[in-house]
Amino acid sequence: VQLVESGGGMVQPGGALRLSCAASGFTFADYYMTWVRQAPGKGPEWVSRISFDSVPFYANAVKGRFTISRDSAKDLVYLQMNNLKPEDSAVYYCNARNLAGFSYWGQGTQVTVSS
Repeated sequence: VQLVESGGGMVQPGGALRLSCAASGFTFADYYMTWVRQAPGKGPEWVSRISFDSVPFYANAVKGRFTISRDSAKDLVYLQMNNLKPEDSAVYYCNARNLAGFSYWGQGTQVTVSS
């Protein structure tokens, strides 16, 4: 089982990034996918989730700026992040979880928003 995030980097405030999470080793369609972030010195923060049938959910802090999507043909989940703010800086982690409680995490990708 593997989740591999990519797409992080450094961007100026107001910029955009698209994170990707590539899944392998499990039945992707059986898992809902979540993005969680953690800033230095802070606890994990739930960002967004997408259901099996691609219904998205967002934290208030990112609603209207972030868009989550999944490509079941490629076993990928994306997080399009627009109008980025310095407070969005964090390590972003991808999580897969099914109804039986099996849960997998990626290694994370760093996002830094700074001028």
